[in-house]
Amino acid sequence: MEEQELAAGLVDRLRAAFEAAAYTVEGVAARLDVSANNALARNETTLAFQRTAAGDSLDTMIRLFLLQRAVPRDLVEKAFPGDTTQLLALGILREAGHQVAAALDVRPYAEDDRHWWVIADLTPGLDGRREPMRPDYVLGIAPASLSLVKLTVPIKAEKALDIGTGCGIQALHLADRVGHIVATDVNPRALRLTRWTAALNRVDLDVRDGSLYEPVAGEQFDLIVSNPPYVIAPPAADARLTYRETGFAGDAVVEQLVRQAPQHLTDGGWCQLLANWTCVRGQDWRERIAGWTGDRSSWAVQREQLDPAEYVELWLRDAGLQGRPEYTSRYDAWLRWLDEQQVEAIGMGWINLHNVAGSLDAEEWPYEIEQPIGPHVLDRFERIEGLPADLTGLYLTMADDLVQETAGQPGAEDPATIVLRRQRGMRRAEQVDTVLAGFVGACDGELTVGQILDALASLLEREDLHADYLPKIANLVTEGFLTA
Repeated sequence: MEEQELAAGLVDRLRAAFEAAAYTVEGVAARLDVSANNALARNETTLAFQRTAAGDSLDTMIRLFLLQRAVPRDLVEKAFPGDTTQLLALGILREAGHQVAAALDVRPYAEDDRHWWVIADLTPGLDGRREPMRPDYVLGIAPASLSLVKLTVPIKAEKALDIGTGCGIQALHLADRVGHIVATDVNPRALRLTRWTAALNRVDLDVRDGSLYEPVAGEQFDLIVSNPPYVIAPPAADARLTYRETGFAGDAVVEQLVRQAPQHLTDGGWCQLLANWTCVRGQDWRERIAGWTGDRSSWAVQREQLDPAEYVELWLRDAGLQGRPEYTSRYDAWLRWLDEQQVEAIGMGWINLHNVAGSLDAEEWPYEIEQPIGPHVLDRFERIEGLPADLTGLYLTMADDLVQETAGQPGAEDPATIVLRRQRGMRRAEQVDTVLAGFVGACDGELTVGQILDALASLLEREDLHADYLPKIANLVTEGFLTA
């Protein structure tokens, strides 16, 4: 039963039913109103259930898929005329006594002016109900997957690879700017639901079974994206959730994805992934990742760092095990295993690799950033890789989002602190002295870097400023405070 595919006729009828009922992000939002939508975002369905009492097709679809409530069969037949039996046979719906309930989540999703429906396993935790997930659970639209969508560089490409595709959300976002997309996973259920999602949204996907780069041996891509099963957990197969854990030791799955990426990328190709990595006692995490990226131009950002106890608690809650009999034993075993691996903390963030010669820039950045960040990622790499060895001949201008903040005693000749702050991208702030602030203020594209520095040196009656300030200017260019 589970091996069946969505036939073309059924796909067309489902799309038509969803469109006719306005089962879209906008349609659902209008039906539920703000308070019920906000409650549903908190996994509380009571208000939404009250708002869907009329019993039309949109109410039926919301109750089935979003609220996980059983619905009388006659209402399901009305919403999906003639297709209820087939939806039951496919395992999208299930019998619930004399009623029908959803067995899978079919959820409307929109980004900009694009509209889709995504098929995945039912969202856990509604109304406080939480059961352990099945090992081959297929995660739907989640914050992590949307983070990768927003991280991805906005390039057009001939070929792209989505490793660990899950429900196929990355592939959907790539479909309008990539000629050929390969989506892989080790979970057969994920591959099947990805095929169904692709069919429902009329997206052509090359779906393949296998781990890491095995399904694409010998092939190269312009873009590789991955939200891999990066959770660093003991390699216990009986307790593993495929969507988040592997049999690899520690962070080896991320390491292999990064190390092997260049041989599967075209020249100038991109690999971008979400990652967790171990912070091992006595070793800087930056050095570990630099060993993975080698001589490729790369940027790793640690968005958060958790101690082992916080990390274990996070993922045990995610698996629905809090309050269950096995919680304490799993907690203890996981902590002991991390201690045996010499893990003092776990970093969480993202790694970008551009397949050109360069080095790794790794940093901690737990602060708010602009979304989507992908355009900024692309711009930052272009600035770094295009930065000449000699900056003195460059004509620079200030970024249009740059503001200057000063602080100090009233009436003082000079401010105590001067901060340059960008409003976009990573939203960085740089504390500068009066010389560098004066340099930035003079960057209007009329004079070269060398000419401005020479003028400042003469004005301030100081020796040549080049040696002291060119590295600082290079950093301001790299981070977009100044543009060439």
